[in-house]
Amino acid sequence: MAKKMKLGLGTGYWSSGPPPGIENTIQQAEDLGYDSMWAAEAYGSDAITPLAWWGAKTTKIKLGTSIAQISARQPAALAMAAMTLDHLSGGRVILGIGASGPQVVEGWYGQPYPKPLERTREYVDILRKIFKREERVGYEGKQYQLPYMGKDGMGLGKALKSTLHPFRTDIPIYLAAEGPKNVSLAAEIADGWLPLYFTPKMDKFYRDALNEGFAKRTDGKTIADFEVAAMMIMIPTDDMESAANFIRPNLALYMGGMGARGANFHHDVFVRMGWGDVAKKVQDLYLAGDKQQAAAMIPLELVQDVALIGPMSKIKDDLEQWKETCLTTMMIAGPPQVMEVAAKLVL
Repeated sequence: MAKKMKLGLGTGYWSSGPPPGIENTIQQAEDLGYDSMWAAEAYGSDAITPLAWWGAKTTKIKLGTSIAQISARQPAALAMAAMTLDHLSGGRVILGIGASGPQVVEGWYGQPYPKPLERTREYVDILRKIFKREERVGYEGKQYQLPYMGKDGMGLGKALKSTLHPFRTDIPIYLAAEGPKNVSLAAEIADGWLPLYFTPKMDKFYRDALNEGFAKRTDGKTIADFEVAAMMIMIPTDDMESAANFIRPNLALYMGGMGARGANFHHDVFVRMGWGDVAKKVQDLYLAGDKQQAAAMIPLELVQDVALIGPMSKIKDDLEQWKETCLTTMMIAGPPQVMEVAAKLVL
């Protein structure tokens, strides 16, 4: 029997400003029974402030970051923000974090991009210690040290314990991950996984990576205790090419331009899907500045791998494949009518 799928509302990050009508959309999502809402960040709007502002007008929908970039904040700073918002919202925070990529980390945050898996593991360790508030937080990692004892410091730092008593000592942490080692790490140390461009055809690949991580867990949790929440584009229409044309520019951006050649982790996702030749052509065109042709190179079949588009009967049939995967939450982004359709089909 297919599991019960949950729905989340994806609000993304902004360009010219907040999405028009977003507060009404959020209220509609809560009324329709959506389990969560999510805010993102890249190098513009942040992922936490919108959740505090919009979340104040809601009562039960969970508030997730998808994602808060770990290079944007020291672990203690993100822990403080998460605990503060968790209190204000009555325990509704889901802390989704990710390492981002070297272009953003080194270009925007002015930090090196060393050993992202090691850095993520240490980051989560520190978050957990701060949330539990059992003792003063000291940490001697290769990437993070608390207190700081480097030769260029004053040597006056001391281990501290949060003055804020957390609303929850187990705020859930989800990891954004794409490669198999990072997916495995999510299953080993986190409470959930945030994939990008999830597809049913890769379910076994991802389950294998997750199971590798679960085998290393020390708390005995399994996939039954684990959440997998992925962005889902759903467009009910009889004109599938028009729907695909709406999606193609976004796919081309991530496949071709969101990262340098050889260090674009989103590009690698499509290679693992079996679209390596297409991904290479798209990247070549995108990096050469021909974004329109790059998008045009993406076949309809690829779009259908990662999105639910077509007549309602087709979407309903295709949805059954998604329900059989490890996915537990579909993050829907779109106009009110799409949210209503998703609620009817999924909830």
